[in-house]
Amino acid sequence: MNTPAATGAPPQPRSLESAFEDTIARDQRVEPRDWMPDGYRKTLIRQIAQHAHSEIIGMQPEGEWITRAPSLRRKAILFAKVQDEAGHGLYLYSAAETLGADRADLTEWLIEGRQKYSSIFNYPTRTFADVGVIGWFVDGAAICNQVPLCRSSYGPYGRAMVRVCKEESFHQRQGYELLLTMMRGTEEQRAMVQDAVDRWWWPSLMMFGPPDDNSPNSARSMAWRIKRHTNDELRQRFVDMTVPQAEKLGVTLPDPELRWNEERGHHDFGTPDWDELKRVISGDGPCNAERIARRRAAHEEGAWVREAATAHAAKQAARASEGAAA
Repeated sequence: MNTPAATGAPPQPRSLESAFEDTIARDQRVEPRDWMPDGYRKTLIRQIAQHAHSEIIGMQPEGEWITRAPSLRRKAILFAKVQDEAGHGLYLYSAAETLGADRADLTEWLIEGRQKYSSIFNYPTRTFADVGVIGWFVDGAAICNQVPLCRSSYGPYGRAMVRVCKEESFHQRQGYELLLTMMRGTEEQRAMVQDAVDRWWWPSLMMFGPPDDNSPNSARSMAWRIKRHTNDELRQRFVDMTVPQAEKLGVTLPDPELRWNEERGHHDFGTPDWDELKRVISGDGPCNAERIARRRAAHEEGAWVREAATAHAAKQAARASEGAAA
């Protein structure tokens, strides 16, 4: 076994390691001021940054429909939702900063392709029904994934997730309400909803990540209680939650293997196309290039705002310093 001396790493006081391990074992919160292993910090930065990037990139698919929504009410609802997603990204970037990450670096790594975001946001929104299905499927999956994160072992992350989950719950209901309205409409509208369901079902299952036997980060995250459930557990929870909602809505989920298993007490379902997930994650999805190009352009166009804010902050600091000296 490698020792700190053998690896060249500076030895950490056992009392600090013990305090951290005791905090995790007692299911208490680790705070920014507390000592934590480098692996724990890096895992959190990776996960929180990916989550923040997903919220920011996730504004794009629905944002494309704000000007094309069929009524003022629908425009206002959609605009409010996109604003919420921007806020979620800001909460999460702030949480990452408590770990020593720099928000500018995180943004640079995103637009350079060095950090990932959720695969689900690399699919096109072809019709207005997609907006409803994103609310129902994508935000519903987010709820399954993120509610347990409210109990994450890292304090700032868990606390940020409380508000995020409340708003995601509203988004999910809004999406489902839109689909209910369309399903009570014309035959063309009902067909539009079913088409959107067919296209978004499998990508929504993939957004929980690869299967547990091919998920290299899950075991460590669960041991540290950053995550509370495995990818497959969360995927199963989502399927079980969604099937009765689909029956109520009157749509068919596009999985011939989907059926209730009395012995397991859960629904059996088919296997997502994991090769497709790998392609999308690696940058070869339907909209990967488009989404990143748009994010890069927005970042570059906003440079003058950041520069002005920095100059203003420096001026205010200088005035405060002069006042204190006087």
